[in-house]
Amino acid sequence: MKHLLLPLTIISTLITPMMANANNSVDKVSLKNAHQLRDTALKANLGFDIVESLTVEVGPRLAGTKADLIAVAWAENKFKSLGFDKVYKQPVQVRHWERGSAKANILAPYPQSLAITALGDSVATPKGGLKGELVFFDSVDELSHANPKDVKGKIAYIDARMHRHLEGKEYSTTVAGRSIGSSVASEKGAIGLIIRSVGTDSSRMPHTGNMRYKDGVKKIPAGAISTSDAMMLMAMKKRGKAITVNMELNTKMFKPKTSYNVIGEITGSKYPDEYILIGAHLDSWDEGTGAIDDGAGVGIVMAAAHAIKQYKPKRTIRVVLFGNEEGGLIGAKEYRKANASELHKIKLAGESDFGAGSIWRFDSQVHPDNLDVMAHINKILKPLSINDGDNKAGGGPDVSILPEVGVPVFSLRQDGTDYFDYHHTPNDTLDKINPSELAQNVAAWAVVAYVAAQADEKLLALPKKKAK
Repeated sequence: MKHLLLPLTIISTLITPMMANANNSVDKVSLKNAHQLRDTALKANLGFDIVESLTVEVGPRLAGTKADLIAVAWAENKFKSLGFDKVYKQPVQVRHWERGSAKANILAPYPQSLAITALGDSVATPKGGLKGELVFFDSVDELSHANPKDVKGKIAYIDARMHRHLEGKEYSTTVAGRSIGSSVASEKGAIGLIIRSVGTDSSRMPHTGNMRYKDGVKKIPAGAISTSDAMMLMAMKKRGKAITVNMELNTKMFKPKTSYNVIGEITGSKYPDEYILIGAHLDSWDEGTGAIDDGAGVGIVMAAAHAIKQYKPKRTIRVVLFGNEEGGLIGAKEYRKANASELHKIKLAGESDFGAGSIWRFDSQVHPDNLDVMAHINKILKPLSINDGDNKAGGGPDVSILPEVGVPVFSLRQDGTDYFDYHHTPNDTLDKINPSELAQNVAAWAVVAYVAAQADEKLLALPKKKAK
C-alpha cells in the first residue's frame, strides 16, 4: 500500500482536538464493532471481486448503449446475490452517442499519423475527414481572447497540460479546453478542435471525456490526441512551418434512451427511514473497461455495505449506483429531483469516484454539533493511515449536488497521483487496481457508513451562510 499502516502504539498518541471533543454519541458496542468491521474488511477481497465481475462480464458501459443496460441488469443481480434487503432502479433519460472510428494524420510539413479519439458528444467530420491548418493555443482562455481572423477556417489546437498531483489539482482548470473548447473555437470561426489529452501520462493512448456545445453556436468536430503526439506536434511547431492535418471522426448520435440509477439497501434496525447514502457511478467511457472510473467505486461501496450488513446497522445503508455521471451528473440530477421530498432523510452521503488508490484523508461537511461523530470515525480510521481532514468536504461528483439541498456529506480522499494516467483511456483496465489498496478503501467506507448509521444523535447539514 502507498501509505503504510501506522503501528497502534503510535496511533494512541495522535489525539487531535476533534477527537478530544468526542462524546458518547455512538455506543461502545458499536465502536467495538466498527474496529472489528475495519479489520475484517481490510483482509477481504470482495471489493476487487466485484470490480473484476463488472469489467469482465460487462466491460465498457457507455450511457445509452446496450452495454449500459447490461450493466444495469448486472448491478441488480449483484445486489441480490449479496443479500441486500431491497433492490430497485430509477429511470434516467440519457443521450445515446457512439464513438465509431477515429483517425488523424499530419499532412504537412512532415507527414505522420496521430493517435486521436473523439470527445464525448462530438459531431462527426465530413466523409473522408476534415482538413485544415492548425492554429495553436496554450489554453482555452487564450483561444477565447484570440483575433477571429487568426482562427477562421482553421482547426484550433489547445495544448493545456496537466502534471501529476496527489489530489489531481490541475484537472479542474485543464479540463475547460475539453468541455467548452469546441464552442469557443467555433465562435472564433474554427472548423474543428483538437486538444492535448487531459491526462498526466506519456503514452499514445488519447483521453476522451465529455464536452458541451453551447446553444446557438455551430457544432464543430472535436477530438483529443495522445500526450506523446502532443509533444511531437509542439516540437514540429518549433520548426516554424504551417502544420496541416486531416482528422476523421465517425461519431453518431441516436435518439435518447432510458437508463437507470440502481439502488440497493440494507434496512436499518432502529431508524429504517433515515439513510446513510454511499454511491458510485455505474456508467463508463467506452475506450477501456471502466475499472478505475468507476468500477472501483462500485466495488468499494457495494462491498462496504455488504460488510456492514452482519452488524445490523441502526440506519438504512443505501447504495446508489448513479447512471450517466460521465454525461454530466445526469443520474444524480434525476435522483435529486425524484427524491426531492425525502432528501432530508439522508443523514450522510458520499461517493467513491477517484480510482482505487489508498485513502489518505477523511473530510466531512456536517453541522458542528455532529463533529463528535466525525471524531469517532477519525479515530477508527487512523490505523488505516488516514489523516483527519476538514469540514469542507464536497462528497464526490454525483453527491456534490446534495449539500445545497441540506444533505450532510463526507469525502474519503484517495491518492490520485497516477489516476490521470489512465482516466478515460483504453488503459483504464482491471490490472491498474491494487487489491490491497482497494481493500483499504472498502474498510474505510465501511467504518464511515457504519458509525454514522449507529449515532443516536440527529445528523444535520452544515448551516447555510446568511447572504450579506
